Amino acid sequence: MRLNDLRDLPGASKSKKRVGRGLGSGLGKTSGHGQKGQKSRSGVAIKGFEGGQMPLHRRLPKRGFSNIFAKDFNEVNVGRIQAAIDDKKLDASKPVTVQALVDAGVIRRARDGVRLLGQGELKSKVSFEVTGASSGAVKAVEAAGGTVTITAMPQRTAKSEGEGAPKKQRKAAAESAPKKSAPKKSAPKKAAKKTTAKNDTSE
Repeated sequence: MRLNDLRDLPGASKSKKRVGRGLGSGLGKTSGHGQKGQKSRSGVAIKGFEGGQMPLHRRLPKRGFSNIFAKDFNEVNVGRIQAAIDDKKLDASKPVTVQALVDAGVIRRARDGVRLLGQGELKSKVSFEVTGASSGAVKAVEAAGGTVTITAMPQRTAKSEGEGAPKKQRKAAAESAPKKSAPKKSAPKKAAKKTTAKNDTSE
């Protein structure tokens, strides 16, 4: 070993922290000392703040809406079913259900059901039990001698009376409902006073 081969052990020395050398270094501007004033406080969100004027995200008009009751269906074409049958992943002699498509790997998971579409060519005679199907898909299946059975989605349970109504409506409904009369408590019986008859000594 020579003198020029001598090295410190890994971690024995650390490089100098160079601060104030630009934003790209990670320690530029404030040099790791943080912010002053409003930004140094917690719970402050300045992104989108435009000095008090109406910010851009509030000036832009809003269009449309998001349907919270929308169903998320798996869309499967008849050509994909035929490819699975040719690969012997699906048995054409058995009904093709949602669970059968999951087991065959045609779909990853069953969401709100399976909708059958008519793209591709179906040669096998298959009976389908799916949540929905397009008119083209039904024609393609029937042309091959198969059938399509539409299974209805489960209905939502109706809300109980007053559930989801504003507080004032629930209060008014509760007041209008006939009140059950509480059983009356019987008054405690007063102890009967014993009257002692005086002996009549008069003759």
